[in-house]
Amino acid sequence: MALKQYLQQKQQQRLSPLQMQVIKLTELPNVELEEHVKQELTENPALEEGVDGDMSGDDLESQFEDTNISQEDITLGDYINEEEIPDYRLKDNNKQATDRQEIPFATVESFQENLMEQLGESDLNDRDRKIAEYIIGNIDESGYLERALSAISDDLIFQQNMDVSVDELGKILRIIQGFDPPGVGARDLQECLVLQLKRKNTTTDRKLALTILDKYFDDFSKRHYDKLMKNLNVSEDHLKNIIQEITSLNPKPGNNWDDSLSLALSAIIPDFIVEMYSGELYLSMNNRNIPDLKVSREYADLLRGFSDNKNGMTSDAKNAALFVKQKLDSARWFIDAIKQRQETLLRTMKVIMDIQYDFFMSGDETQLKPMRLKDVAERAGYDISTISRVSNRKYVQTNFGVYSLKHFFSESMQTEAGEEISSKEVKKILKDCIEGENKKKPLTDDKLTDILKEKGYIIARRTVAKYREQMNIPIARLRKEI
Repeated sequence: MALKQYLQQKQQQRLSPLQMQVIKLTELPNVELEEHVKQELTENPALEEGVDGDMSGDDLESQFEDTNISQEDITLGDYINEEEIPDYRLKDNNKQATDRQEIPFATVESFQENLMEQLGESDLNDRDRKIAEYIIGNIDESGYLERALSAISDDLIFQQNMDVSVDELGKILRIIQGFDPPGVGARDLQECLVLQLKRKNTTTDRKLALTILDKYFDDFSKRHYDKLMKNLNVSEDHLKNIIQEITSLNPKPGNNWDDSLSLALSAIIPDFIVEMYSGELYLSMNNRNIPDLKVSREYADLLRGFSDNKNGMTSDAKNAALFVKQKLDSARWFIDAIKQRQETLLRTMKVIMDIQYDFFMSGDETQLKPMRLKDVAERAGYDISTISRVSNRKYVQTNFGVYSLKHFFSESMQTEAGEEISSKEVKKILKDCIEGENKKKPLTDDKLTDILKEKGYIIARRTVAKYREQMNIPIARLRKEI
C-alpha cells in the first residue's frame, strides 16, 4: 500500500469550557463580575444563590458521575431526525424569553444629545435645522468642530443633496456656538477661549484678555510675558491678573460633560483590601456584593431521574435530559471558574504584597521596588498572560489610598552605588523637584538631570524628558509663571 501525504485543515478546541470561563472571569473587575454573576443566575436555572449544606462538593461530583446520560446518548441527530424541534430551542416558543420583562436602567443624556435638545429650542426652519444637526454630528467629544466648513459643504451636497455655502454654514455655526457649554463649536483653542470670554461680563481685564487672544495669541501660548507687558503697556502684576482670566477658561468645554458622566458611572470599587494592624499586613478580597453559588438540587435530582429511565426515553425526554445536563454542566463550570478566579487573584496579590511590602507598610512611593509581570509570574507560578489579566482594571485599597495594580509595576534602574531601584522612585523625585521649583525660573530637563546626579541617580537627559512626559508635565518654558 503506497504512502501518501496530504494537507488537512480542521478546527480544534484546545481549551475546555472551564478554562475559557476562568480566562474570561479573571479579566473582570469586581463590579463587572457582580453583573456577570447576576446575568448567569438569570439565564441558567440550574445555578442558584446560597451555600448547599445538604450536598458536599464530593457528593455532587459523585452524583454527576453516577448519572449515566452522556453526550453520546443524546446527540444532535436525535432531534435532527425528528420533525419537531425542542421547545427550548425556539425563542418564539420559549415562554421565559417572550414573557421576560425589560429591566429598567438609568439613562444619562450624552453631550451630543444635549446639543440636539438645545437645537430643538432654537428658532430655525427645517432646512437650517437639518444643516445644524449635521454640524453638531461633526463636533467631537471635547466640544470642537475640527472639520472645515468647506468640507462639510461638500459632504452636504454629496450626502444630503443640499447646496450650502460656507458663509451660510458659518451663520448656523455661530448659532450653535451660542449653546452651552460656552466654547462649544470652536474650530481651534483660540476661538474656544474667545467664545468663552465674550459670554462673560465685560471688564477692563477681560478686554485686554481678548486683545491678547486676538493679536498676541502666539506670544501667550509660548509664555513670552515680557513681550506681552511691552505690547499692552501693563505691569507684571496687572498682566498676572489678565493671564488669570484666560487660564480660568476651559480649553475643552465638552470634557466637563464627559468627566461628570464618567465620575457618576465609573466610581472605583477596589477588588482587594490590604490593611495593616499591629505592624502586620492582612489581605482580603472585596466580595461582599458577589453571592455564594450552588448547583440546583432540584435539577440534579431531575437528571438522575432521566438516567434511571434512560432506556425508555422518548425523543422529547432525551431533549429535556440534554437541556438539563447542559445547564448543570454550565453551572458547575461557572462555580469552579469563580473559585479558580479567586484563588488566582489572591495568589497574585500576595506576591505583589511580598515584593512591595515596604510600600504597603509606609505608603512611601520611593519604597516601591522594581517589578515586572515576569517577576510576579515566576513567584506565583502562573503565565505572564495570566498576571496581565489579573492586573488589568483591578484596584487595591490600602491604608494610604486606592491604587491600580498596574501602579506597582515599573522598570528597574541602578543608582551610582549599583543599587537597584524602581523608576517610580525617580519619577517621585522629579515630581517633588518640579513642584518645589521657582515658577518664574522653572527647572529645565538638563537642570533636573544634574539634580538627580547629585542624588546619586545616573540618568540621561532624554530619560528625564521621557519620565516628565509620562507624568504629563510640560517643558520648563510652558511651566513659567509671572
